Formats: sequence, structure tokens, C-alpha cells
Amino acid sequence: MKVFLVGGAVRDQLLGKPVKDKDWVVVGSTPEEMLANGFEQVGKDFPVFLHPQTHEEYALARTERKQGKGYTGFVCHAAPDVTLEEDLLRRDLTINAIAQTLDGELIDPFNGCEDLEKGVLRHVSPAFAEDPLRILRVARFAARYHHLGFTIAPETLVLMIEMVNSGEASHLVAERVWQETERALAEPHPAIYFQTLHQCGALNLLISPLAITKQAIPDAALNAIEIAVTGKQPVVVRFAAFIISLITSIHSIQQTSTLACFEQFAENIKLPNQFKAITKAGIQLLKPLTTPPLSANTIWQCLKQADAARRAERFEHIITALNCAATSLQQPLALTADKLLIISQKVKQIDIHALQSQGKKGKALGNAIAEQQLSIISQTLASQQ
Repeated sequence: MKVFLVGGAVRDQLLGKPVKDKDWVVVGSTPEEMLANGFEQVGKDFPVFLHPQTHEEYALARTERKQGKGYTGFVCHAAPDVTLEEDLLRRDLTINAIAQTLDGELIDPFNGCEDLEKGVLRHVSPAFAEDPLRILRVARFAARYHHLGFTIAPETLVLMIEMVNSGEASHLVAERVWQETERALAEPHPAIYFQTLHQCGALNLLISPLAITKQAIPDAALNAIEIAVTGKQPVVVRFAAFIISLITSIHSIQQTSTLACFEQFAENIKLPNQFKAITKAGIQLLKPLTTPPLSANTIWQCLKQADAARRAERFEHIITALNCAATSLQQPLALTADKLLIISQKVKQIDIHALQSQGKKGKALGNAIAEQQLSIISQTLASQQ
């Protein structure tokens, strides 16, 4: 039995990056031997085990054979006679197909070290084309290492385009698409993720029906997400800023059908509720909040629509995403994001119990709260002039 450190841990170590998770490959062993040594089996499709002390993953060396569509259409074969090189051959990129012995010796049958030095994302073998999820992974790695000068090898990009044209990419599962996309949004350059997908033709498959008919993604959408990244905003704000700017920039979508298109897109990609709510509110509020002058009633309606009094953090995300989008679209908010947030905080401080102690309830209570909210907004607007 021989054990090798593989994948991201070796890659990140060579790049001088912190190693977060360690994955190990075990060559020449069996499930029975692993269990006898105290490992706990967790894999069903192929034998993966947890180390009894470190709880790191140890997988038996395996090969894969394609027999169905999509990333799930594989039959795995794990046996003591599977070699380390055969196991590395099934991996996506050469930079992820480097192994290291327990003594620190590198085993690099596919020249991954050279590609790391040159900054190249290159597929290991033609088997890359059998798994459409790898299109998203390459795009995500491009977003992660763009600032280090990494580029996609021309032959790998050609293969990605062929996968889209052949229909293989259409078998991507929505949940896995979103999983990769959410991870990409957290990378240093998420705009590169979307640009890469557009370059190989996969983006329109993923964001249907928000189809991009232009030769490139609108600059406003890319700029919006970069503004959010520069401001160190969370992924939900990055996503909302991108989609708001994208929808606004796509002239083929009529204003009356914009929300319907977004709703369909959200359903197609199985968008989490938080991302959906914040992005949808941003789409709805963009026009009223970028059309001066803002009246107290307009701001009040926006606060009410976004449920700002009860969901302060969500409202802050909405306004921040809107500000990123509005800046990139060169349609600045009629009232600055900071002032809108100040108003929302003041409105939230209304003493509802005091109004109830005055005997107000039901519709009368609602009217009294609305009256105070409008008064606060009017006073704040007047003080800002």
C-alpha cells in the first residue's frame, strides 16, 4: 500500500498558497485493508475513507469509464492494480494531476509543474470532454488565478467549445451549476468566470432565458461585479450587481418581460431564495431609485417593497448591489446608498409599542406607522438638501 498527496493541496503548495484541505490517493490497497487499519468508509460510488486521526480523505486509486450523459454518467473501477498514473489521468487539469510522496517527492506524469510555472490551464487527456462540469471548473480556476497571469490553453478552449456544440454541456445539472457558480463568485476575479463561459458558448445555456446576443458580455455587467469585488462585498451582492446590470444592458429583453425572464432563470438554475429575493428587488428598484428627484413617497414605497424595516441586512445588500450596478450603468442613484441606508435605519426605530399604547391597532396602526415613516423620510430628505 502506497499513499500520495494529490490534487489541490499539491497545486496550492507549489503556488505558495495556504493548503486548506488535503486529499490522498492510496495505491495497491483494498476496502478491507483500509477498514482493518481503522479507516471509515464514506464513499458509495467509489471507495473513499476517512483517516482515523486526521479525518482527511483517502481514496483508493481508480479509473473511470463513461457510459452515460453528464457528469454522473461514469462507472468507477478501484482495484489494487490501478496505478497512480492511471488515477491522475482521469483528472481535469494538469495542474491538478500532480502527486507527492510522503517524503516530498513530486510525481508529475503530465507536466503540471511546467504548466504551473507558465500559468496555463490545460486538460490532462481527451477524457476531459466526457464531463461537462469541467467547463465550469476551468472557468472557475481562470477566475481564481487570473491575477497570476493564468490563461486557458488554446486546445483546452477548443475542447470546451466542442463540448458545448455537441450538446454535452446541456446535461449539466442545475444544482451543480449553481454550486460552481457560487464558488466562482467568491474568487478574486468572478467576471473572468462569466467571460470564459461566454467565450466557449456555455453561458447562454446557464443563464437562459437571459440570452446574450452580443459578441461579448455587456461591459456594465462585468464592471458591476468588479466594483462589488473591489468593495469586498459578499457573493450575494456580487451576483445581484452582475444580473441587475446584465438585464438592464440586454436590449432584446422588453421591460415588461424582464421580471418574468429573471423568474424563469432563477427557476432554471435553482437559485437560492436569498439570492433570488435580493436580485429581484434590485431589478424592481433600479428605475425608481435612479430617477430624480426622489420623493418621500417613492423612497417609502421602495423601503416597503424591500421589507427594509424587518430585513435590514437584506435591504443593505439590495442597496449595495444597486449602487454597484447603477455606477457601472452610469445611472447613479438619485440619493446616495449611504443616505438610503440612514433612512432605513431611522424608519426601523419607530416605536410601535408607543403607538399601540395610544390605542391604535389594525389598519389604524398601519396608517400611523406609515405616517411616521413618511415624516422621517421627508425630514431626512430636507436635511440633506
